[in-house]
Amino acid sequence: MDHGLFNPAFTLAAQGFPALGHVVYNAMPPELVTHALKRGEGTLGQGGTFLVTTGKFTGRSPRDKHVVVSPTTEDTIWWDNNARMSADAFDVLHADMLAHMAGKDFFVQDLFAGADPRHRVNMRIVSELAWHNLFIRHMLIRPDADQLTGFMADFMLVNCPSFTADPARHGCRSETVIAFNLDRKLILVAGTEYAGENKKAVFTLLNWLMPDRGVMPMHCSANHANGNLVDTAVFFGLSGTGKTTLSADPLRTLIGDDEHGWTDAGIFNFEGGCYAKTINLSARAEPEIYATTQMFGTVIENMVFDPRTRALDFADASLTANTRAAYPLDYIPKASGGGLGGHPKNIVMLTCDAFGVLPPIARLTPAQAMYHFMSGFTAKVAGTERGVTEPEPTFSTCFGAPFLPRRPEVYGKLLQAKIASHGATCWLVNTGWTGGAYGTGTRMPIAATRALLTAALDGSIADVTFRKDPHFGFDVPVAVPGVDTALLDPRGTWADPAAYDAAAKKLVAMFADNFEKYLTHVDDDVRAIAVG
Repeated sequence: MDHGLFNPAFTLAAQGFPALGHVVYNAMPPELVTHALKRGEGTLGQGGTFLVTTGKFTGRSPRDKHVVVSPTTEDTIWWDNNARMSADAFDVLHADMLAHMAGKDFFVQDLFAGADPRHRVNMRIVSELAWHNLFIRHMLIRPDADQLTGFMADFMLVNCPSFTADPARHGCRSETVIAFNLDRKLILVAGTEYAGENKKAVFTLLNWLMPDRGVMPMHCSANHANGNLVDTAVFFGLSGTGKTTLSADPLRTLIGDDEHGWTDAGIFNFEGGCYAKTINLSARAEPEIYATTQMFGTVIENMVFDPRTRALDFADASLTANTRAAYPLDYIPKASGGGLGGHPKNIVMLTCDAFGVLPPIARLTPAQAMYHFMSGFTAKVAGTERGVTEPEPTFSTCFGAPFLPRRPEVYGKLLQAKIASHGATCWLVNTGWTGGAYGTGTRMPIAATRALLTAALDGSIADVTFRKDPHFGFDVPVAVPGVDTALLDPRGTWADPAAYDAAAKKLVAMFADNFEKYLTHVDDDVRAIAVG
């Protein structure tokens, strides 16, 4: 039985689904919260938030992502980064999932991926869990009611956590599967309750579609000066480097916190919501994000809470350090209503350097920007994974390797062309350690990072003196008003300068070793940086 607001010519039955139980279309947050509570999917939290745990999986399963091999994909997918699946195996997986779904209740959201009407993709999301439907409703862009009655999807994602995949039967690697059939315009997700798989599956799809349209897809947050779309900034970075935190600036308007496209007219948000990490979230340092954890409908994922008061424990990582809050973009004050910005005036590449080598900010040439974009450096620290006893480098090309269906140079050349055509000042910002590596030094003060970014974005940093970094060759400010000058020279913050030199030499070698595989795919000026 179908309930809700939908196109009567575009029901699940019309799409070939078996006889299901109740199908709820395009429910609003109060109804979805009601369904989720009734079904025992989670707990009502303070302010009407929805508190949920995701069981075995508290993060993504990148090794379980598969793409169907076909004439469309054979020569265009980055197969070193994406597992193959045959069309026959996908068809069996799809048929088995549909059989498993028969008679069960499901929830459907018809949503837009992309704030720019010229490039948006119509997505139909079919969810076994009501709270997953609430999550993806927050994350993507919500059509008006009159747009739903004629809605037709370009692509569909079906998420069924209770279905267990069979590697021998379905051509996958485990009981969890995220499978893309780009010819059938269908994505199947099964065997995991982690909601981030929904969001990143859509992002992976957009990373496939957008380059053919001349649009640069970016794993970045973005904001613009209040009342001035021309003064736009984007912030590339891997998880934990500060994309969400640093883009939620009360002095600027938030466009989005994670995924954007860069067109011939400027940038646009792929999403309509935010998915913020909440571990050690501070009401003082990040008041806008903190406030969303008390707002109706915010999905609170894998956070420990008091069973009587439902008060959240932001410091407790016993379930996972990857605690999250998902909420609509308009829960952030001064968030953009249209999700659009001009061509970026500043491009910021965020890294969390646990080696304590990189300065808190450095200005990059276009060639250096290409090098650091293709490198996508950050670091794991001791305690985050079993067996990690000292900082380990992570090089995730284009600051988002798990979400790239095409080869990295496709995105690198697109970014290079956008910068050349429209101009942008590029910055590398280290939100990691200073005064030594993780375990010896201290985390870069967020107040200093914000002050340096403010100076970069408002242009005042252009008036200061810069020095050339001897290891990486980029420009580093000598002094910036309002920032402790000692922080700007990382070598001087170490008790043993010789130890810093050794660490810097080691990090440079890590960069060079990682970049070797890209040398034949980049221009001479970038290659010159890579080989020193």
